[in-house]
Amino acid sequence: MSITSVFFDLDDTLYPAKSGLWGSIRERINLYMCERLGIPPEQASSLRQKYLEQYGTTLRGLYHHYDLDVGEFLHFVHDLPLRDYIQPIPGLRPVLETLPARKFIFTNADQAHAQRVLNVLELEDCFDGVLDIVEMWPHCKPMPASFEMILNLAGETTPGRCALIDDLPRNVQAARQHGIFSILYGATAPHPGADAVLTDWSSLPALLARN
Repeated sequence: MSITSVFFDLDDTLYPAKSGLWGSIRERINLYMCERLGIPPEQASSLRQKYLEQYGTTLRGLYHHYDLDVGEFLHFVHDLPLRDYIQPIPGLRPVLETLPARKFIFTNADQAHAQRVLNVLELEDCFDGVLDIVEMWPHCKPMPASFEMILNLAGETTPGRCALIDDLPRNVQAARQHGIFSILYGATAPHPGADAVLTDWSSLPALLARN
């Protein structure tokens, strides 16, 4: 069965995890929790991680327990000088341009952050759309409902004709359970929750063609 739509994670997938950007976003989340919500600094990191594991994103956890403006939170935590962290990935754009399938960003961040990242990576015209946390709200990866939503938004009725590329095993495993061909980015050895692993973008077309 040929792949007709590919959903790409954004952060730590379209740019290297070692860039440090996601670490700085975590620091901004901690800062927001302390400055805007009055959470003691010594509790911020552990509470952030607790909500991430329990709710899928720290944002959803904070929304359930505090008086939180979602838009303000997303703007605050992503307010970083992206060019200090990331730059275009050699060889990625040609790969995206040769894929016959439609391509979507599927992210637990918001569209504004995704567009800024794509602009810096010089990939802003390589995707057919951005499916973000706002569009999925109140759901997010890895919740089953989020995968149903992205299939609907992409106009796909057959999960097996879709692929997901993500750096987090829990997201890849959830996609696989939904019938989506799942690729764990950054893994060098087979993973029980993924259909395939990927480290070299140049191998993606052949990987999708084999499905």
